[in-house]
Amino acid sequence: MQRDNRTVTSERSWTTRRDAKAARVAKLEGIASGRVIPTESIVEALEALIAPGDRVVLEGNNQKQASFLSKALAQVDPAKVNNLHMIMSSISRPEHLDIFEQGIARKIDFSYAGPQSLRIAQMLEDGKLTMGEIHTYLELYGRLFIDLIPSVALVAADKADRSGNLYTGANTEETPTLVEAAAFRDGIVIAQVNELAEELPRVDIPGSWIDFVVVADKPYQLEALFTRDPRHITEIQVLMAMMTIRGIYERHNVQSLNHGIGYNTAAIELLLPTYGESLGLKGKICKHWALNPHPTLIPAIESGWVESVHCFGGEVGMERYVAARPDVFFTGRDGSLRSNRALCQVAGQYAVDLFIGSTLQMDRDGNSSTVTSGRLAGFGGAPNMGHDPRGRRHSTPAWLNMITSDNPLERGRKLVVQMVETFQTGNCPVFVEELDAVQVGRTAHLATAPVMIYGEDVTHVVTEEGIAYLYMASSMEERRRAIAAIAGVTPIGMEHDPRETERLRREGIIALPEDLGVRRTDAKRSLLAAKSVEELVEWSGGLYQPPLKFRSW
Repeated sequence: MQRDNRTVTSERSWTTRRDAKAARVAKLEGIASGRVIPTESIVEALEALIAPGDRVVLEGNNQKQASFLSKALAQVDPAKVNNLHMIMSSISRPEHLDIFEQGIARKIDFSYAGPQSLRIAQMLEDGKLTMGEIHTYLELYGRLFIDLIPSVALVAADKADRSGNLYTGANTEETPTLVEAAAFRDGIVIAQVNELAEELPRVDIPGSWIDFVVVADKPYQLEALFTRDPRHITEIQVLMAMMTIRGIYERHNVQSLNHGIGYNTAAIELLLPTYGESLGLKGKICKHWALNPHPTLIPAIESGWVESVHCFGGEVGMERYVAARPDVFFTGRDGSLRSNRALCQVAGQYAVDLFIGSTLQMDRDGNSSTVTSGRLAGFGGAPNMGHDPRGRRHSTPAWLNMITSDNPLERGRKLVVQMVETFQTGNCPVFVEELDAVQVGRTAHLATAPVMIYGEDVTHVVTEEGIAYLYMASSMEERRRAIAAIAGVTPIGMEHDPRETERLRREGIIALPEDLGVRRTDAKRSLLAAKSVEELVEWSGGLYQPPLKFRSW
């Protein structure tokens, strides 16, 4: 036939993916009842729905794990299901790597592997798996819609009805993103649920996106990942928190921010209603947050510091408290939190004034990583939030405060703060000549070293010695001297010249506690608004219900 002067010898099918999906789904006619797969038939169903070589995205982020489906995947027959390309935000459970040992999967793309970081490093060395890339969360989510489109998505939800509508409750997290990437490209979506219900409190994901649901044999795994017991906050961390509030938050008028996980940032949260109040800063700083519902933020919320919190995910025990504070948190009509990991990462990247986090190693140029020798940990969302997004155009006082020239085209910068003690547990220095990540990258045959946050993006470094205002440095050499001046007795710190340090102090490029009006003798745990989990419960009026492992009374 003729078409636009070109000869078409045969008609092309434009529905090959849809046709292939229909053929797979048809295999479950004798197994599933409508959209519901019987619990005891899940392994058989996976063997029918997953083909060798498929890209399979398995939900497993920092907290919420599709644990029933991951265990079932580890039980399939490798003769039927093999050579899978796994895509996982977090490699958190033993079976996540068991499937590689058994030959079910071969290649991995991921963001974070904290609990399994030692094992994955060893398996990579032993040739048990091949590495795609270590991604940031947003990078991984983005690739799901470009060149890592999944054939199958295995996700978790609280409840479903028989039409496949899902209720995810407080832990929506990354579920909609994973589902959408598969559902709208003719992939197969299977959701494990804790309960099959006639009516849902709200519909978080419509049934038209879901192919099958299965009631798990037990609720999906959920970790209280962001809970920090105030009993373990040290006076050094109190000192660093005081310096940060005075020397960064107050100085730059930081109104929107993200806090990383850790006792350093928990100390800041617990000092806002006490030390921050004494400085007259309420209503001036720390009003808008991209943050999981940290229990250590409760006193600041109750004291009127916090106007809004958007969450990556939920936090075990905080459900009742969040539901009772809809003026602060994003909640549905049912009262439960609506979290969204992808959107909160976007907010943390573009919408906040400041990111503050920690690291395991930092070199003389300010490059940092949590990937160390023998430990392929990854870094989750820190690189998304811990860099200066050059696409940003809206201005805030803190962003504008980073301008250091009179150039009319000069732009502001996001504040990227690294807050570290100079030595880790075990007397390992944080400041090192070369990041372990450089050698790990070579060993793992990665195209680039797995750096978490690049030094060029870091504006401030805080240690127990003081603050380095790196954005003020006039050259790379001056940045190095500023880092060395606050690096303590680490190999990098021992290189500092006391006379040069005094010059940097005079010019305001570094500040010691006394330069900020912070007395080291005032850095006591008595400043903390809550000194135990029990006191956090009291602040919440009994709404916070901490997991048993955090109860000491």
